[in-house]
Amino acid sequence: MIDLLFIVSSTDGHTFKICEEMKDQLNESLEAQIIPIEDAPELNINNHKKVVIGASIRYGKHNKKLFDYIDQNLNFLNSGEHAFFTVNVVARKPEKNEPETNPYMQKFLKITNWKPAKLGVFAGKINYSQYGFFDKHIIRFIMWIGKGPTDLRGEFEFTNWDKVKLFSKTL
Repeated sequence: MIDLLFIVSSTDGHTFKICEEMKDQLNESLEAQIIPIEDAPELNINNHKKVVIGASIRYGKHNKKLFDYIDQNLNFLNSGEHAFFTVNVVARKPEKNEPETNPYMQKFLKITNWKPAKLGVFAGKINYSQYGFFDKHIIRFIMWIGKGPTDLRGEFEFTNWDKVKLFSKTL
């Protein structure tokens, strides 16, 4: 039985990076596995003591596969000390970087029947050079509205890694 399963819904890979950091912070006696949300339905979730689901935001939404997976495994997820965290660029703002104040976390909690035992919110990353033409310009426009970085040559990471480490210690 694997002690801790990280299930990741990531658009550009940064949520995976956050999970890898959490896994590195764990006690060496714990066995942990990280898998993408696309592979999660193939696993028997009951073979894991604790599940942590991390999900990024793109255009104001979590991936639909995330909600499908939660619905299919709701009884298990509501039966233990499982955790959920969201990764979004809005969380770069101090007034929006806690579960109680982050609009995407609040939206998630309203539309799902899962009541995670632990919640986390982490600021994400923008890497304009990684995006295609459409995404690059839409994200730039969103950043302009939200007073974020708009330099198309830039890569901007907002993640507070100390906060990630603190969260991992609660697992």
